[in-house]
Amino acid sequence: MNTEKIAARRLSLEEVTKLGVKDRIFVSAGTAELKIPDCYVPAFLTKSGEDFEGGSVTARTVFQEEVSCLPDDENEAGIYLADEKGSVTIEVLQSAGVVLDLTLFVPGGDKGALTALYAAARQAFGADVVQIWRQGLKEVPDVKVDIFEEQIPRGRKGGGDSPKRDRRAIDTYPTRADFIEFSEGWKPVVEIHRPIVDDTPTI
Repeated sequence: MNTEKIAARRLSLEEVTKLGVKDRIFVSAGTAELKIPDCYVPAFLTKSGEDFEGGSVTARTVFQEEVSCLPDDENEAGIYLADEKGSVTIEVLQSAGVVLDLTLFVPGGDKGALTALYAAARQAFGADVVQIWRQGLKEVPDVKVDIFEEQIPRGRKGGGDSPKRDRRAIDTYPTRADFIEFSEGWKPVVEIHRPIVDDTPTI
């Protein structure tokens, strides 16, 4: 387990309420699935401390896990802030690497293309390092689509106004629609792409 010792100080609940979502803090590295005693990870509050309404404080770690804690509870690990003049030294868990979770479109992809792709990754990072844990392959049709987000109408149905629409992307078959984060109050709409034809006569 790779850790780094840093000087830090424990924050009181009052100090936590003055933090914003961009302030880097340290919370316990232990999770329900993995117990790591006396070890911490970098994290950020999920909402500004000034919005704290009592109960536990929720933070999201750099490993994308949400943890809850009570800063003033002496029986809990607490929340720490890096401080060279801090009275304590804490062990901070380091990152071992990145699990890459993506959708990769390989034009005309076949088994040979995928084998070459994996071979290139292993050559770059080491044959024993690059591991394929889960692989899902799906062929996609050669179709271009428009991906829009359309405002969800409120109130009664009817009325002459058509819903507002914003284009998010022009893409091949809607593989990206599953990964686009749509705005609150808007819904995704996927349509066959039809190029705009300008019939304006020219002189």
